[in-house]
Amino acid sequence: MGAMSVRPDTEAAAQKGADRAPHRAGFACFVGRPNAGKSTLTNALVGKKVAITSNRPQTTRHTVRGIVHREDAQLILVDTPGLHKPRTLLGERLNDVVRTTWAEVDVIGFCLPADQKLGPGDKYIAKELAAIKKTPKIAIITKTDLVDSKQLAEQLLAVSRLGEELGFEWAEIIPVSAVKAEREGGAGTARDGGRGAGQVALLADLIAPLLPESPPLYPEGDLTDEPEMVMVAELIREAALEGVRDELPHSIAVVVEEMLPRENRPADKPLLDIHANVYIERPSQKGIIIGPKGKRLKDVGTKSRKHIEALLGTPVFLDLHVKVAKDWQRDPKQLRRLGF
Repeated sequence: MGAMSVRPDTEAAAQKGADRAPHRAGFACFVGRPNAGKSTLTNALVGKKVAITSNRPQTTRHTVRGIVHREDAQLILVDTPGLHKPRTLLGERLNDVVRTTWAEVDVIGFCLPADQKLGPGDKYIAKELAAIKKTPKIAIITKTDLVDSKQLAEQLLAVSRLGEELGFEWAEIIPVSAVKAEREGGAGTARDGGRGAGQVALLADLIAPLLPESPPLYPEGDLTDEPEMVMVAELIREAALEGVRDELPHSIAVVVEEMLPRENRPADKPLLDIHANVYIERPSQKGIIIGPKGKRLKDVGTKSRKHIEALLGTPVFLDLHVKVAKDWQRDPKQLRRLGF
């Protein structure tokens, strides 16, 4: 009887498991010049707003992970700041974050906007990527909705040549319009075939086989592992950046001091009190961010509260205060206090 140790149903299950491709899970990061479309791409793939997006360069300061759950794979997206020539201590720290991230991921996606010719910044990053030998590199041509097919073809060719010049081969070169994908509702999943946004879903299809074999690293419902307070601070900062247009440089930082459920509320009507400080570098900037009769700060609160409520799934009371942290981008002690 010793030879009959495997029961027929177990044998069938084992065969079924062997037929199915192994599950893969791992980390991918998007790199590129500031404002190359990295955060928008992360949001489109995850299908929910997790990384701050802005039409200004250098808005991402925290490594935000977006998590794409599929039947065959789990893709954890690490969104890094744009690599750039640093002019301040903050800039140097951001570049260090990028390089550390590259060394730890399974796949690197290099974002290059379709509407801009390859410049010294792109070549600088590509050269750094060429030094990372083993990690597969995908070239992602972003913002394709802004160009015609001739311009897109020229950019694809230029990117292909860039790899050849530096002595490495792209694992894939893929054009995407993440903005269009976001409008259509994210990248979709393996279950819906990614119908929501063809090219972005195809990008997920191309990254998945490059990941190591592994069970899922995060529970099914998780979309990001950033602490909620950090994400709330990012949403407030995004709204503040939009509000001041070109009047303020990148001198805004936000710290959420506390997030507490309001006491004595009925169970079916919860309210979360959030107290946050918006820091600027000089007293003269205070009036700009507060606006005439406080209107601008009120708009920042209204806009960010909508996104915060969508993120946390609960009504929110948002209390914002503007404070001056003199020249914080150049001061190591203040950088630490503000979370950098």
